[in-house]
Amino acid sequence: MSIKQISDSEFKAEVIDSSKPVLVDFWAEWCGPCKTLGPILEKLSSELEGQVEIKKINIDENPESPTNFGIRSIPTMILFKDGKILDSKIGVSGEEDIKNWISSKV
Repeated sequence: MSIKQISDSEFKAEVIDSSKPVLVDFWAEWCGPCKTLGPILEKLSSELEGQVEIKKINIDENPESPTNFGIRSIPTMILFKDGKILDSKIGVSGEEDIKNWISSKV
């Protein structure tokens, strides 16, 4: 299962209005750590299917959402549930660390 790339215009429908918890990865093409995080999130999206949805948003192509959530450095992951922010994590973490973080929040 591949992670869905979303845009500013889809953010509300895909994240805020979602009935499931959603992890949003704010990233950019030029960001080395973001490229490291990508495969980890791909793997987790399969492992955690049904528990949490993982979406990615490119901050260069979609400047509105990162501004709305005060994103200052990437990669930043924000965990949403019922339209509200549960928690956020900045930087690259290992697979187990991210999985434990998600499990402790949702």
